[in-house]
Amino acid sequence: MKEKMGPLLSLYPSLVTIVGTTVRGKPNFTTIAHVGIMDMNSLSLSMNKAHYSNDGIKANKTFSVNIPSEYMVKATDYAGIVSGKDVDKSKLFKTFYGELKTAPMIEDCPLNMECRLMTVVDYPNHDLFIGDVVQTYANKEILVNGDIDFEKVRPMLFCMSNKSYHGMGLKVGDCWKIGKDYKK
Repeated sequence: MKEKMGPLLSLYPSLVTIVGTTVRGKPNFTTIAHVGIMDMNSLSLSMNKAHYSNDGIKANKTFSVNIPSEYMVKATDYAGIVSGKDVDKSKLFKTFYGELKTAPMIEDCPLNMECRLMTVVDYPNHDLFIGDVVQTYANKEILVNGDIDFEKVRPMLFCMSNKSYHGMGLKVGDCWKIGKDYKK
């Protein structure tokens, strides 16, 4: 027997990512899980309009999508629970830059994508950024025969129903809580 849930979006769990951009000349990062595949070279980010990072994406027309490993759960959560409006997140991670020069990427993340903004779709509460992946960077230790081995990446998944992060089948922390214990 099925239980009616109302118009509940039930596409979780979804991949946890850290979006990097340059805002007012400094790297800034925010954690999001609303990332989609548009086609084989393009992706989408659905970001609440309140995110400080939105300004940087619009101004520079670039951003990065970084895939953190589950060992980064506290720093990843912290990046999502504090705003760059209030906290300087430019030193939160060791960064590097690729071809676009304004899309900071996180060295500790085993997988990074450098993206050029193609278009912005304006929703009432969210900006939907659609970007073209210009370059992907992978740590050598996650590659097997030139392919990404996600068991070695150990990505995190976000689950909205119980507000938790999960690894490859295992819970690794409580969203919006574990980052409060983060100490830099």
